[in-house]
Amino acid sequence: MSDEILFAEDNEEEFKSHGKWKVLIVDDEPEVHAVTKLALGDFIFQDKDLEFISAFDGEEAKKVFSEHDDIAVVLLDVVMETDDAGLRVADFIRNEASNHFTRIILRTGQPGQAPERDVIINYDINDYKSKTELTAQKLFTVVIAALRSYSDIMVIEENRRGLEKVIAASANLFCIQSLERFIEGLVQQLASLLGGSKDTAYLTSAVVGPKPIDDYRSSELYVLTGKGEYKNREGFRIEEVISGQELASCQQAYANKSMVFENDYLVAYCESKHKKGSLLYISGLPRKLTKVDKELIEIFSQNVQIAFDNVLLHKD
Repeated sequence: MSDEILFAEDNEEEFKSHGKWKVLIVDDEPEVHAVTKLALGDFIFQDKDLEFISAFDGEEAKKVFSEHDDIAVVLLDVVMETDDAGLRVADFIRNEASNHFTRIILRTGQPGQAPERDVIINYDINDYKSKTELTAQKLFTVVIAALRSYSDIMVIEENRRGLEKVIAASANLFCIQSLERFIEGLVQQLASLLGGSKDTAYLTSAVVGPKPIDDYRSSELYVLTGKGEYKNREGFRIEEVISGQELASCQQAYANKSMVFENDYLVAYCESKHKKGSLLYISGLPRKLTKVDKELIEIFSQNVQIAFDNVLLHKD
């Protein structure tokens, strides 16, 4: 596949990231909850504000973590119902809940009860602060740093999960010897990769409808299969099912052997070593594609064409 990838300019107003960062406050003093919420009340990071969740003892905090798997930061008091209640919660988060993503910030009003050096060495926490040193500005700085770290970790995790999907999808497609099953698998895996999409079409010059033809030199692109709007358009020329800017993007991607991303659709060229390549056309995207999504689609489109070529060779 060509290294050239074309991206449309982002519309910042239309595609602001929505949602909230979940921040869990664990402290047995209600005043601490109130002051923390007041200090961070107008907090915005990456176009998302904060959603506060309160817990007033260790057991309640554990229950919250059992119910929420997307807490970004926990501000955790050490001394509550017992002298080490906060440390027990930290141990629960990392070991019993197997949550290694949430950033844990320990806050204590009694540093002597849990010496910083011992806590940092023995527990998987990310910061340790005395309540007396946490002014509003320092609290703001600490939470910003924690959220930035959490965001980076989640991007890496998304990348890892996405690559697992690509590997699994590619393995499944390579095992398919039926053209019909190949196409069904293709659409299913692609939808899974992107989190669901409204319309998908696989366009190729090697096939008209479900039956392979010998004239691989044809420059015409046909719908091999699709879902949504393109479900029953097998065998139709691309010009008969796609029009306007979408058609221009398909022609551009095919001519330049590239990928074109727009706000609500994408076109990916799938290069073949033996014949003209094909196109993956996806519209009605469920969300704005991230950089990780785009990289995964590039990898997936490469493997799709190799698998498709193998299916055709097997049929020949």
